[in-house]
Amino acid sequence: MFKKLDKLVIRSFIGPFIATFFVTVLVLVMQFFWLYIDDFVGKGLSVGVIMEFIWYQSAVLVPLALPLAVLLSSLMTFGNLGETYELIAIKSAGISLLRFMRPLFFVTLVICGIAFLFSNNIIPVANLKSRTLLADIVYAKPSFDLKEGVFYDKLNGFAIKIGKKEENDSVIKDIIIYETNNSYQDNFIVARDGIMRISENKRFMEFVLRDGWRYEERGNAASQSTDFIRLGFKEYKRQFDLSSFGLQQRTADSVNKNNARMLSMRQLNIAIDSMQRAALLVNGQTASEMMSSLHFTKYLDSAWTSSGSNAAIKNFDAAIPDSLQHTINQVVNNKLMSLKISNDIAVSQYRERLRDLRLHQIEWHRKIALSVACLVLFLIGAPLGSIIRKGGLGSPLVFAILFFMLFYFTGTTGEKFSKEGTLQPIVGMWMSTIFLVPVGVFLTYKAMRDSQLFNRDAYIKLIRKFKAVPGRKPGG
Repeated sequence: MFKKLDKLVIRSFIGPFIATFFVTVLVLVMQFFWLYIDDFVGKGLSVGVIMEFIWYQSAVLVPLALPLAVLLSSLMTFGNLGETYELIAIKSAGISLLRFMRPLFFVTLVICGIAFLFSNNIIPVANLKSRTLLADIVYAKPSFDLKEGVFYDKLNGFAIKIGKKEENDSVIKDIIIYETNNSYQDNFIVARDGIMRISENKRFMEFVLRDGWRYEERGNAASQSTDFIRLGFKEYKRQFDLSSFGLQQRTADSVNKNNARMLSMRQLNIAIDSMQRAALLVNGQTASEMMSSLHFTKYLDSAWTSSGSNAAIKNFDAAIPDSLQHTINQVVNNKLMSLKISNDIAVSQYRERLRDLRLHQIEWHRKIALSVACLVLFLIGAPLGSIIRKGGLGSPLVFAILFFMLFYFTGTTGEKFSKEGTLQPIVGMWMSTIFLVPVGVFLTYKAMRDSQLFNRDAYIKLIRKFKAVPGRKPGG
């Protein structure tokens, strides 16, 4: 039956959980942008594109943010209750810590279920969208940005230099435009001033130049004689195509649809089953292909090994005339080299298939492991909060970061070993859970017995006992 005590605990938990969850997602998104900041700057991205990417990337980071939010909020909840002596009052009423943790245990189970459904149904789509959009942003050209006194060479076939720009960036002075698409001839434009503006359809950059000269060299590059033409102008208009700049075209999502991170568990099961069947067939196919290339195997018999006749052949060289041995040795060496190359290719393909299989198995286990991590970190945060008895964002935040780093690095290490084939995916992806479950059990055991595990005074007293010398007189 749902009691007032359960409502008290849940109300104390929900507020910190929601706050820490959104803060965690924000921090993780900012960390991601910090890694890719150079690829976003100067691309002329619209606010809509940036917000779209943030939306997809936030969804991708939800399974990683949920365990940290559960850890920190449970630690804060029990720390606050311990700091205000409510936890002591509840224990003195005969209510055990496990009974006190029970409502949040079921709430955490619900969070685990939500995390799994999110990982299985939402994350593949968000991963597909965010990775495709990120690739488009990374490979997009920088936006058209002219700086004073610096040659701008991002336009295909041109290098532009301006001496000075006015504050509105439209009036420019001392312009030099080199045509770089012809390496054998020198064509360039020099102007005193002009106006720079974007066309109405945003596709072209227009330069309206005044008081300048156009220099052009005409003739065949292979010929020694060319014509050098100088043309003066009062006004000259030049357009530059900007269609290749910024994020003009979006890649179709279907390009990355076969990536393991873009698949649900049902799709992963189908892919893993197909890959396992293909890997089992590799050995038989390789042996069959190699034996078929060795034509002499069809003519093997036991006559040349017969020992009942004086004419029996003792070894293979005895059956070959001396005049043919060199030729046959060359043919055999060539055949062996060809077989070695074929074998190396087969081994490389087999290893690549096994690597793809491991990647799919890793993603299959990741969906469950990150969901179960919410429960594992709750079993650490709740007893840890009741032991330290500190609320707020001081000590709880420090302990939460330490345990989350332990969870994250053990999980990352296990994933790395799984990708390399050192560990099985089931072991590597569950390494953090295997490591932290005993820690949670130990902390729960200590919390149920009101342990002074993190009490500084208890350790100071212990050190003083070791320092004390039996029978020593004061001042002696």
